[in-house]
Amino acid sequence: MSRDCDSLPENTIVVGCGAAGVDFLATVATYPKPDDKIRSTSFKIQGGGNAGNALTCTARLGLKPRIISKVADDTQGREILHELEVDGVDTSFMAVSKEGTSPFTYIIVDSQTKSRTCIHTPGFPPMKPDDLPESNLLTALNGARIVYLDGRLHETALVVAHEAWTEASTVSKALVCMLLRLPNIKFVIVTLGKDGCIMLERCVNEDPSAEEVVVDKLLESLEMRKNGSTHIPTCISSPVTKLHAEGIGTVCSRLYIGTAKNIPPSELIDTTGAGDAFIGAVLYAICANFEPEKMLCFAATVAASKCRALGARSGLPYRIDPCLASFMQ
Repeated sequence: MSRDCDSLPENTIVVGCGAAGVDFLATVATYPKPDDKIRSTSFKIQGGGNAGNALTCTARLGLKPRIISKVADDTQGREILHELEVDGVDTSFMAVSKEGTSPFTYIIVDSQTKSRTCIHTPGFPPMKPDDLPESNLLTALNGARIVYLDGRLHETALVVAHEAWTEASTVSKALVCMLLRLPNIKFVIVTLGKDGCIMLERCVNEDPSAEEVVVDKLLESLEMRKNGSTHIPTCISSPVTKLHAEGIGTVCSRLYIGTAKNIPPSELIDTTGAGDAFIGAVLYAICANFEPEKMLCFAATVAASKCRALGARSGLPYRIDPCLASFMQ
C-alpha cells in the first residue's frame, strides 16, 4: 500500500457489483423455539445487500460510488433505488426487470445473544452478464479508483475477476496461498467478527537476507501482543519477512492483526452489515492512501459505529462524525 501522506478523497469514484435488496428487521427478546409465538420489540424496513451496504458506507464517508446490481420494477425495487440515491449512490447502472421480484431478507435480531438470523429470498430473474452491455460497463468503470465485487452476482463478477480459492488448513496459511496464487494481489484481509481481522501485505522489494518464519507461529506471537485492556481498535504488525506455509510456499510479506472496538453490551444493538461497513471503510481508506495500521483501525471504528443501531445502514457514520475525527486530520 502507498506510504504517501494521507490525502482525503473527495469525489473519488468507486464501483461496486453485487447484492442490493430490502431488509425486514425484527428485534426479539430471545430467539423463538419451534412452534413459539412471540412479539418483536422493534421493527424496521431498510435497504440491505452487501454491495448496497458497503457503497452506502463509502458515500457517507465522501466517495462517489456507482452500483451494478439488479432489482425488479416493483415497490421494493423502487424503494431500493430511492434509498441508495438519497445516500448518494449512483444507481444509473442498475438493471431493472419489468417483471419478477426484488431481493429481500427477513432478519431476526436476538437481543439476548446479540446475534442475528437471516432468511434471504433472491430476486428474480437473477442478474446475468447480458444485463450489463459492454458499453454500460465501460461507462461505469470510467474514472473509477476501485472496483468492489461482493461475490453475490458471481456470473457478472467473473466478467472482471477470477475467484480466489485455497485448501489451506488455517487462515494464515490461506492468506499466504492467495498471495502466491494471485501474484497481482497487494494484500488480503480476513475479518473475524468480534475478534478483529488479519491482513497479509505483499512486499514488492524482497530482502534476500530476510528471515524465513512459519506463518502460523508468527500469527501466534502477534496474538500474544494484544492488549486486552484497551477498548479502542489497535493494530499489531510484524516486520517484513519471508512467511512460510508448510506445503504451500513462501512469500515476502508483512502480517497485521487488527482488533475490534470493544462495545459495551448495553450499546451493542445489531451486527447486521458490520462486515459490509468494514469493507466500505477499507475502500475509503485505500482511496485516502491510509497506511495499513490506520486503515484497519479506521475500518474497525466504522464497523463498531454501525453496530450501535438496528439494520445495516442506520448506524453508518458520516465523514464528519466525531468518532472519525482522529482519522480525518
